[in-house]
Amino acid sequence: MSWPPLPYADWEPTKQTLHRYAQMVGKVRMALTPPLNHWWHVTLYVSARGLTTGAMPAGGRTVELELGFVDHRLHARTSDGGQAGFPLGDACATFYEQLMAALDGLGVEVEILAEPFDLGDSPPFAEDTGHRDYDADAVERFWQVLRLTSAELAAFRGRFVGKQSPVHLFWHSFDLAHARFSGRAAPPIPGADAVTAEAYSHEVIAFGWWPGDDRRTPYPAFYSYTAPEPDGLRERTLEPAAAEWVDTGNGSLAVLPYEAVREGADLLAFFESAYRAGAEAAGWDLTHLRR
Repeated sequence: MSWPPLPYADWEPTKQTLHRYAQMVGKVRMALTPPLNHWWHVTLYVSARGLTTGAMPAGGRTVELELGFVDHRLHARTSDGGQAGFPLGDACATFYEQLMAALDGLGVEVEILAEPFDLGDSPPFAEDTGHRDYDADAVERFWQVLRLTSAELAAFRGRFVGKQSPVHLFWHSFDLAHARFSGRAAPPIPGADAVTAEAYSHEVIAFGWWPGDDRRTPYPAFYSYTAPEPDGLRERTLEPAAAEWVDTGNGSLAVLPYEAVREGADLLAFFESAYRAGAEAAGWDLTHLRR
């Protein structure tokens, strides 16, 4: 399948609604799942039909939530055969009410901080009647991008033998991501909050895709960054030709516009070149980390 079109401006209202849906589902996972390093216990995963929490402990049972982007429904399933669900497409306040009701009906007790994370002055979920746009066709194209990117990152992941993350979606920033680690601890970040300190406790090179936003890049793009950023990183060559280094004001970001990949740019070459740039500049042992 070819990469589908997904211009940011065309589906931005739907993206805002869907981002909040994902945060609600992700906050349930965060509440039910034991902590993992680098916040890996809070993420969502690309499934055969959408985005899933995967299996989560709920007392003596197991529960899973899935945002289904084929039938456009929220699915809740438990290990004892319980099922619940409802259509996607209503305002965030309605989604929140229906999600909590579905979990309650299945006997799953959970409490979440029911407000969006890092989304400006957006209201608490229970009061958010403004975010209600839902273009099903755009959501399906978004999911196809996640599915195709997940496959590319899985292939890239297989080339590395060191500590590395799953391919997963961080619902706070709404990006599909994968990370490689050198195995060395990183120096503490002065003034960092607890979330940031845990996320960047070790040397890391991250890769991923995000759909764009109004604050950073108003277009979808693939990315990579190295933290802590080594000297001379931005002087290193990226591939393919459409890739470039961008100064975010908080470090250097390797960026490959999504449209370039739609036009045939080699995505794996981008990930490989960004990894090589960061690893060589930071003095990683590339020989022993390569499969």
